[in-house]
Amino acid sequence: MKISIISPNPGHLQDMRKVLEARSHVVSPFEGGKSRMQWVVERSAPELLLVDGMCCDPHELAMVEQLTMRHPAISVVLMCAMQTPEFLILAMRSGVREVLPSPPDPAALEAAVERIALKMAGTQAREPGQVVAFMPCKGGSGATFLATNIGHQLSMRRSVLLIDLNLQFGDALSYVCDLRPTCTVADVARDIGRLDASLLAASAVTVAPGLSILAAPEDLSRALEVKAEHIDAILQVAVAQYDFVLFDLGLRIDPLAIRVMDRADRIFPVLQPSLPHIRNVTRLMQMFKSLGYPAGKVELLVNRSAGGTEIGLSDMRRSLGGATLVSVPDGGKDVDASINRGVPIAEMSRGSALSKRLVEIAQALSPRQKEAPGFIGRLFRRA
Repeated sequence: MKISIISPNPGHLQDMRKVLEARSHVVSPFEGGKSRMQWVVERSAPELLLVDGMCCDPHELAMVEQLTMRHPAISVVLMCAMQTPEFLILAMRSGVREVLPSPPDPAALEAAVERIALKMAGTQAREPGQVVAFMPCKGGSGATFLATNIGHQLSMRRSVLLIDLNLQFGDALSYVCDLRPTCTVADVARDIGRLDASLLAASAVTVAPGLSILAAPEDLSRALEVKAEHIDAILQVAVAQYDFVLFDLGLRIDPLAIRVMDRADRIFPVLQPSLPHIRNVTRLMQMFKSLGYPAGKVELLVNRSAGGTEIGLSDMRRSLGGATLVSVPDGGKDVDASINRGVPIAEMSRGSALSKRLVEIAQALSPRQKEAPGFIGRLFRRA
């Protein structure tokens, strides 16, 4: 389960984190008070929110009720040192699932989370995650940069697993963090017989609260261990656990890439406005047609598109028979700095045209759902 914890006490945060991570939950701790609840929900999109440091004051429950009404899918558990029967009753009326002592006993915390997990499993029929494949039409097209940074944008509100399937030269992880993987997709393939949600989550590197990356093997010889049937098994587990499963494919069109593209909801070939890229993407489009992919499944990402180049978007549309083109502006030196430092572009130049475009693409992939109506709205609807 994806759990966020808010507490003004760093010791409480670490203790709860250890207890929950030992049960294979994905935990995001945030130091601070209850006033950060809304910010934490927007930042980490948890399934369960634990709020420590509540006072036994019924007036504090107003902001809790606002949160539970706006985000009915999120379970909220409060922790406070003192509890009165009146506070407990009002807490339940405000939409809180449970109230625990602060700090919580580890066994009581585990039991409460387990109860909520069982209840959620029984009430929520989770939609399988979307599968999106990014592939370069030519070396240096920017497919890895776009895959990692669109994944980073998606993770602001949804859970995302990016699988680096450029098995020989993949380095997607280094585009958004400086961590080194302890497991790779080759390790998962080797242990495919015992693959489950816990193993998949433990094998991926957690880059941000909503973004994990399953890295490509660093040893080139291990690329041969990954077979097409492994992709099926990994996808079966991944789409049940994540809202989005992104693949960063390499240049090679092999059985692995075709297996991913067969299963993908969308394919984003990445090209730049140049004749060599257009020649390659023309061949790719012919291959997609021969594989029977519907036209709406493939959208071309035109990276570094800008006015004034010899080949404009209208020229490309004519050359590519009216294919769907999604333009991405050139980020200039910010892109080089982002890649060299291993920091998402949104954290380096949030206001740039490139960052804004990536936000738009992520929102198109995952349209924001309408917020639940507020209390006043509910009253009017009942009237």
